[in-house]
Amino acid sequence: MIRLILLDIDGTLTNDAKQITPKTRDALIKAQASGIRLAIASGRPDQGLMQFAKILDMDSHHGLFVCYNGAKVMDCQSGEVYFRKAMTPAEGKAVLEHIKEFQVTPIVAKGEYMYTDNVFGCCIERNGKPFNVIEYESRGNGYLLREEKDMAAFADFEIEKILTAGEPDYLQAHYEEMQEPFKDSLSCMFTAPFYFEYTAKGIDKAKAIETALGELGYERSEMIAFGDAQNDRTMLKYAGIGVAMGNAVQEVKEIADYITDDNNSDGIANALHYFLGI
Repeated sequence: MIRLILLDIDGTLTNDAKQITPKTRDALIKAQASGIRLAIASGRPDQGLMQFAKILDMDSHHGLFVCYNGAKVMDCQSGEVYFRKAMTPAEGKAVLEHIKEFQVTPIVAKGEYMYTDNVFGCCIERNGKPFNVIEYESRGNGYLLREEKDMAAFADFEIEKILTAGEPDYLQAHYEEMQEPFKDSLSCMFTAPFYFEYTAKGIDKAKAIETALGELGYERSEMIAFGDAQNDRTMLKYAGIGVAMGNAVQEVKEIADYITDDNNSDGIANALHYFLGI
């Protein structure tokens, strides 16, 4: 019996317009009414997940956040934190010092602010149009912006995630150099073609789910997970039923138990109807 639904956001829960479709919303609300708990599992910070939780009424049903790609797990209604593993101040400083050598924009969230070294920087080309990554990241997650001239000197606190943004071709050409000093001590990965990020060693969505949700009494066989990108692979492999969206990358489709429709065609709602009759 399924007791928990795990949901990635971008390319999964939301369509290409970054919206949750009415059919998908209704299916997920019906699932909660039947006693199934929802968990949003995303690279985003917890502050950036609350807008989706409210749309889905998760904040009235003790919905769960698996945020920062698994660095933190919490109850979005009570605020109780079940798991957290951040980089130490020394690790964060080392990363931020190292990436000064590259043409990337560092982004760190703390409190209600998103910090970077240039709030007007990192305007890349996406789909043939200018795309301001700083504006997208800050506004999409509900952050105010602050600049720090030297991010490495500023970061004297534990950090769940350091996000770097840049032109996709540039990141592809240089990510191995960017991760080289930390390949054995931190988790380093792409979460979008224009994002390369750093988290504490061993952090991924599946590890957080296993650690925190296992303690809450959820078995793997009671979970169904939805995703589309490389950072969803471990979650889909861990869950009893791993569902790849029709728009998922090939690596995700290859390990999925089921491939549903794409994120613009109510893939989540259609799969829930298939498996749960919702």
